[in-house]
Order: sequence, then structure tokens, then C-alpha cells
Amino acid sequence: MTMPPAPRTTGRVTMPIQEGIDEQIRALCTVLGADAVRNSDGTWLPEIASELVDKVYSTYFPARGDQEFALAHPQTLVNQYLLSARHTALGTAALEIDVMEGYFRDQFAPHYERYERFWEVTDRTTGQVVPTENWQLDRQRGVVTIPQPTPWHEYTVAFLADQLWDSTQMYNYITNNWQDDPTRVKERPYDARKHPVWEHTRQALTDWLEAHPEVDVVRFTTFFYHFTLVFNESGKEKFVDWFGYSASVSPEALDAFEAEYGYALRAEDFVDAGYYNCPFRSPSPQFLDWIDFTSRFVAAKAKELVDIAHANGREAMMFLGDNWIGTEPYGKYFPSIGLDAVVGSAGSAATTRLISDIPGVKYTEVRFLPYFFPDVFNHEGGDPVGQANDSWLTSRRAIVRHPLDRMGYGGYVSLALEFPEFVQRIAQICQEFRDIHEFSGGNLPANAPFKVGILNAWGKLRSWQTHMVAHALWYKACYSYVGVVEALAGLPFEVEFLSFDEVLDQGVPKDIGVLINAGAAGTAFSGGKVWDDPRLSEIIRAWVAAGGGFIGVGEPSAYSKGGAFLQLSDVLGVDREQSLSLSTDRYPVVTADHYVSADLDSVFDDGQGAGGDVFATSAQILRLKEGSVQLAVNHYGSGRAVYFSGLPYSYVNSRTLQRALYWAANRQDLIEQWHTSHPATEVAWYPQVRRFLVTNNSYQAVSTSICGQGQTWQVELEPMGSCWMDVN
Repeated sequence: MTMPPAPRTTGRVTMPIQEGIDEQIRALCTVLGADAVRNSDGTWLPEIASELVDKVYSTYFPARGDQEFALAHPQTLVNQYLLSARHTALGTAALEIDVMEGYFRDQFAPHYERYERFWEVTDRTTGQVVPTENWQLDRQRGVVTIPQPTPWHEYTVAFLADQLWDSTQMYNYITNNWQDDPTRVKERPYDARKHPVWEHTRQALTDWLEAHPEVDVVRFTTFFYHFTLVFNESGKEKFVDWFGYSASVSPEALDAFEAEYGYALRAEDFVDAGYYNCPFRSPSPQFLDWIDFTSRFVAAKAKELVDIAHANGREAMMFLGDNWIGTEPYGKYFPSIGLDAVVGSAGSAATTRLISDIPGVKYTEVRFLPYFFPDVFNHEGGDPVGQANDSWLTSRRAIVRHPLDRMGYGGYVSLALEFPEFVQRIAQICQEFRDIHEFSGGNLPANAPFKVGILNAWGKLRSWQTHMVAHALWYKACYSYVGVVEALAGLPFEVEFLSFDEVLDQGVPKDIGVLINAGAAGTAFSGGKVWDDPRLSEIIRAWVAAGGGFIGVGEPSAYSKGGAFLQLSDVLGVDREQSLSLSTDRYPVVTADHYVSADLDSVFDDGQGAGGDVFATSAQILRLKEGSVQLAVNHYGSGRAVYFSGLPYSYVNSRTLQRALYWAANRQDLIEQWHTSHPATEVAWYPQVRRFLVTNNSYQAVSTSICGQGQTWQVELEPMGSCWMDVN
């Protein structure tokens, strides 16, 4: 293929390489301005790797990859808690439950060690645990029998399983059709807590480093425990939770936990009635203890591996994904690991900020989509250029606000080389990424003079990770809420994530100007039962009345009590109808023009949101749909509040949130200091170098005016375009 011309500047780019295409790799490295190369899962570094660039990365799997060791030590398999299908006793006859029904038997097998202690049979109709003596286990068939069930009651079995096949390798194996390659094996994972895994892990890394002097950066992928990823009987995803800890369990771990904490965890503490403690569930004290317990163990062991890498003169990088459980980068133990860098996949502006804001590392790096896999490049309907544009357009907003140090791509580079227009596009993206660093002078753009606080059950631990299920995948029930952090990731605000417990213990931090509570009723993000504690409402009411700003999205502060569904309905000036007060007449009046809604059309896209039946109690209604409030503003003492029924990301909604934040903070003047007239465009002001960057976040050409420093500029921007301008 004909390569694009060499770039204006070079560096800050990591490129995937593979064996057998040396000359094409040399040319591509020049075109992208790459200064680092890497292999991927299933590829190997060619001999020319170290000749090409300053740094060579190599993937390293501490918890898999040595199949000979795994097969020789079957007792070291990683365990996972699973829940059987629900079965109803149709009468008094014995009830049989095949625990593996619905699961992929290539991935899991029941783990029978001390099953009387670690398995749990539950009558889901009553919520009571069935005593061990009242059920039987047939190990040969993997079947639990309840001889005398209560008729018409539902039963489940929570059980420990052996993980026979590593989750990520299984995904790659299936996606890339490795079943046709006789050299590919189904890799078995092993648990660092189990003897003799840890001794083997340390020695294996030492030996590997000695055998690979060409490697400068060890890319740990990641450490020991994979996020929850369960496949069904057809080998398709059944349950996925990017934050899931259900594969961090083992008899050894559960015994160690009991010895340290003085109480024993139950199977139900993990399977959680089939919800598996997903991040939408308000975490129980037991689950928070387990997260802390696991994170301390992982951090301590990961530090040992990082120290080995450092002692051998290598950098240590962690991939934010795969086996990342226990290394949550905003957790209190993460800095103790001593990593040099974190790299992760950019699926959105929020996931990009998740990576770029990580404290305690020397540099951060992002992998843009698409991965160079057959499902995009050799698949009918695949659109590599379109995916590259989408990934860059969504992530660029976050990179402008807090740049990552490096960028790159992953996968099989031979596939990408078959698409010249794709190579040309990613070469342009690489240059624009470097331009942000060069023209900003390494400075961050100016932010508003107040912080925005996101209030939920998780707080700092899950910074930039609210309403995510599988990283940045779209979900119908989530997009109306994740749009809040997606918008904030590219807006001029410093954002702090606060837990309900923090606010109960310490109040709202003094530097917070506006507090946001967004989510559906009963979730960890809205709060659920935490609003039964009157102290929480008291603290926030007093804070808003004294001049604070509050924004609620969807069903904020939702907990039916005292005749109100939203416990801060007085602050917000709206409440949600529960079909209990339909006899009350209401006469909504809409105000068409307001500072907050100035960029909105008459129709406001609130996504799924609260789903209707929101009525005003004292708020000024700005948008109404079929009698239900979509957008409203309210004064409360000296403070202000804004209500959105939902806020999916769009550039118009992002601009509206920005206006709402300024209005709630009583700083409407800020919209005129650095502002673009077209809502598809955003401006970042760098006072240190007296320069601004204006970007077009749409696929259409736009004309926009920029005001700031008492001046106005008119700019024409191409689709996805950007422009740097000096201010005299």
C-alpha cells in the first residue's frame, strides 16, 4: 500500500506489531510517528522491534499463559461464585437442580471442596437458607436434590466453580476463530493465593525478563483476578460486570478473610440474588470489606512483581482491564503498587478521563478503537474509519481537558494495512494528539472557579465510572445517566466524586459549588435506602439554602417516605408521581426562555430518564413532555437547584448541563468569559501561553464565534475539525 507522508512531529504513539511483515511495519512506524511498539494477545514481537523505536512493550500475564504449569497443578484454578437457574417446586416431589444449567461447560466446572461450607441452597420465596442436611449433592452429575421442598417455592443454588478457561483468552479465541489453529490452547488461569502459584509467578517473571532483554516496558495484563465475565451454554456472554469481584474468591481467600475480619462471608454475599454486586447495587458492608481485603492483597503482590521488573531495569505498566480486579486506580492501595504507567481502552470521554486522571503513576496511555480484529476489518459491515473517528471524537473532549501522555492502537496490524484510508486517518489522529501537547505548552486549560461534586454510594473509588456495565458499552437503562459524566469529561470543571458516607461524616466539601445526584430509584447512584437517614437530607438542604447548587437527574434522592418520593423534592421543586396522589390536580406552566435552556430547541431529549409522571411542586418548568417535567429550575433559600428527567450525551445536552452548572452556582457570567456560539463546538483557554483551542464535536462543518478576554473571533471548522489561536 502507498503510505501517507511523514508527520510534522513524532512521538507519544505506541503501535502494534507482529512477525512476518517487517518492511510494512517500518513504513507504518514512520507514518504514525510512533516511538514505541507492542505485541497483542496472540502475537509475538519480531526481531526488528528494538530497532524501530525508543521503547518496546510486551504483554505479560501473571495469572495465565503457562499451560504446562496450569495442567500440572489443577488445584490452582481460579474460583468464581455462580448462581444456578431458579427452579420452582411444582409439588412435594423431590426437586433436582443442575447447577451448571445455562453455563458454558468449557469455561466452568463445579468446585466441590468443602461444599457444605461454601455452597448455599436458598428458598427464594422466603429468603431462607435451606440447611445443609436438607439437600444432597450428586458430584457425578453436578446436581443438587432437595428431597422435601415447599410446594410452589423457588429455589437456587449458589456454588463455587473452577474457572477452566481464562475469560479474556476465551473471548479472543472465539472472536478470532482460533479453533481453526491447532497451535492455540485454551489457557487455564491460576490463583495467586494458591500454593505453589506465587512462587511460580515470581520465578516465571524473573526468567521471562532474562529471556527478553529487548523488552523495555512490561505490560501487565493485568494481575490476578478477572472482572466478572460469564458465558452461556452457547459460548456467548451471559453476565458481564467490568467491576465484578465474583472471580476473586477461593476457599483460601474466604478462610483468610474470616481469620482477619472475625466473621465468615456467605455465598449470598457474592451472588447477591443473581445481581453479583454489580455497581448499580448499593454495596453492603460485607462487600465493601471484601473489596478492601482483595485490594490490599492484590496491591501487595502486584508490588512484588513491579519491584522485580524495576530491579531488572524495566518499566511496569498496567492494562486497565481484563484481570484488573483489586487494582481499582482510585482506591487507597493503588499508589503503593509503584507502577510507572497505566494504559486502557478509550470507549468514551468518561473512560478516557478515567485513565488520564489516575494519580500515582508517571504517565498514562490510551488505546483508541477499533482494535485491529477480524470482527471490524474482515467483517461485512465493519467500518474501521468510522470507528476510528467515533473513538477520537468522543475521547478528544476529555484529552483536551486532561491530556493523556501517550496514545496507541492494538490488535493485528496486518489487518489494518489492508485499509489505506484507515492508516491515513489514524496518522492524522496521532498528529492532532501531539498538537494538543505541543500547542498547550504542557499546561491544562482553565476551569470554572468552583468544583462539581458527583454524589453516589461509591464516591472516589469509582471516579468517572458511574453507570457503566461493560466499560463503555451502550445500555438502554444507563445512557440517560452516564451522559452526565460523559458531558463533564469535556467541560471546564474540576470534578470530585463523593460518597454518601463522606457527606454524612464530613458534610459537603467547601470547594464544591454544585452537587449532582443522578440515577434511577434504588440504585447505588441515586442512593436508595441511604435517604432513609434524615441527616443526609438535612445536610444538603442546609448547604443549598446557604448558597450551594444542586442538580438532580432522573430519580435523585428517591426513597418513598413522609409523603414524598424524592426526599429532596423541596430543594428540586419537583417530585415523582407513584400513582398514589392521582386525585390531586396540577396545572403546569412552562417558561419557554431561560438561561439554562437557551441552547435547547423546543424538544428536549431526556432519553429514558425518569420515564414520565414528574410534577412540579415549586419549580419553574422549562420543558414538559406529555404532562411530565423534563427540565426545571428552583430557588431554595440562597441556593439554586436544577432538575433533568434524564441527560443522555449530545453536544446540545452537554452545553445545557454547562449552563445549568453555572446557573446553579449563581455564576451565569462565566458563560461569556470563554464561550462558543455553536453548541457543537467547545473552547479551551490556556492562560499560561495565551492561546485557545476550539473543537468541532460534530460530523458537519460549522461556523462558530468565540468570546473571551473581551474579544470575539469567528471560526469556520471542518467536520471533526479543530483550530488553535493566539490571543494578543
